Amino acid sequence: MKAIQFSEVGGPEVMKIVEVPKPELRPKMVRVRNHAIGINFADNFFRQGTYLVRPKLPDTPGMEGAGIIDEVGPEVEELKPGMRVVGIGLKTYAEYSLFYANQIIPLPDFVSFEDGAAFPIQTLTAWFMMHVSHHLTSGQTVLVHSAAGGVGLVALQIAKAAGARVIGTVSNDAKIPVAKQYGADEVINYESQDFAKEVMRLTDGKGVDLNLDAVGKPTFEKGLECAAPFGHIILYGRAGGPPDKLDVNRLFPKALKVSGFVLFTASSQHHLMHQGTEACFKLMQEGKLKMVVGKTFPLDQAPAAHRFMESRQSVGKLVLVP
Repeated sequence: MKAIQFSEVGGPEVMKIVEVPKPELRPKMVRVRNHAIGINFADNFFRQGTYLVRPKLPDTPGMEGAGIIDEVGPEVEELKPGMRVVGIGLKTYAEYSLFYANQIIPLPDFVSFEDGAAFPIQTLTAWFMMHVSHHLTSGQTVLVHSAAGGVGLVALQIAKAAGARVIGTVSNDAKIPVAKQYGADEVINYESQDFAKEVMRLTDGKGVDLNLDAVGKPTFEKGLECAAPFGHIILYGRAGGPPDKLDVNRLFPKALKVSGFVLFTASSQHHLMHQGTEACFKLMQEGKLKMVVGKTFPLDQAPAAHRFMESRQSVGKLVLVP
């Protein structure tokens, strides 16, 4: 089978298309013939050797893939060959990938493979942050950074479905209409405006109840400034670099809460995954949540896809097609 592989850490150029054997089945796992593969910003960090999971060279990037179950391993009962599924795992930049059975999500008929590849990591990340880490309620105000990105566009829609007021930030003016199209009530260009001051102006000095921050260093400190009393900042990425160390004394005046989130923690709890998946598919079926696939690339163009993602010009989810 064809797969993307890198033998040294570095920039997008270290990734090459290679021919490797299909992954061998193991107990409690299934092998999926990928029809679409999700690209995540974390794939950059994995390729650079700075992600939570370190590569074992030579290694293959990728954490999600949608397709047809090719074969199931021992101790797998409910999943069968031929089922349409999406999985969360590792080494998915390939024609075939292995997933643990408990990390497989059957795809409803109304979800395409491309939308399926865009679904699990970005959608469940947004849903868990708002409904498990925070318990979002109607009338609260949510600040979504990188609002035109994969998680951002989903987060806008999930927040609006919950009855929240949503403020988005983007890196250039071209992304403002996209963020508004998918639910942002107001959009701030954080490159040309001081987003903290603008948030305080838009909220009449109250601030935001929930701040979803995947940027890190450029946004975290100002996020503390524009949080509402008892506000909550969730850091779930560091696209702009890790933030400076937090001085916890800054939390006291407004009784703020800061937490971190990574989907792999939630995905290990089957009941939570089932709850989040069912809730998000329901929103999709009701027309309240749409996957936004900004661009697709052939598998062998994975380096170009990473360069495009790093350019910060992309909108929505990027997908590889084997």
